[in-house]
Amino acid sequence: MATATHVEAPSGPGLYGMIAEFDDSEALLAAVRRTREEGYRNMDAYTPFPVHGMAEALEFEDNRLPWLIFLGGLGGAAGGYALQYYINVIDLPLNIGGKPLHAWPNFIPATFETTILLASFAAVFGMLFLNGFPRPHHPIFNAKRIELASQDKFFLCVEAGDPRFDARGTRLFLERLPGVRHVSEVEDGDD
Repeated sequence: MATATHVEAPSGPGLYGMIAEFDDSEALLAAVRRTREEGYRNMDAYTPFPVHGMAEALEFEDNRLPWLIFLGGLGGAAGGYALQYYINVIDLPLNIGGKPLHAWPNFIPATFETTILLASFAAVFGMLFLNGFPRPHHPIFNAKRIELASQDKFFLCVEAGDPRFDARGTRLFLERLPGVRHVSEVEDGDD
């Protein structure tokens, strides 16, 4: 009877994905579209400036931030109006010049300001939360030459978590894309 031997995997960081470098945004955009057509879904692009059409090509749809901003503004409006109502009608009702205690036209400027204030806070802190910040380290920082993404190069990273990902096959696919300059592995960095 044959016995199975246990072979341990080499220790060290795993594979986060495969990254391809491009010289211009048009080549990157075409590569993202081609990669989507090939069936890859878990990928991201890194560019030195916003590229028109990239979100659509990546099929990035996240509608949570506008809802957070709307709810922040709504909460600001309700809170600002309720505070003024409480102060002027309930806590300190002063009848000045025969005006009604609940003089809602007078409440509009401060209500508007609290709406804008809380909507702005929701936008900033919601964006930070939804982007996963603060995040002092991300595996993409292990990629060779990724610092050039903030200067003049464009990168496409296909993540190893993609169901279609195969280290050898994905590398060959990325190397055959038009305009690609360099393809390398990105180590995960987690032990």
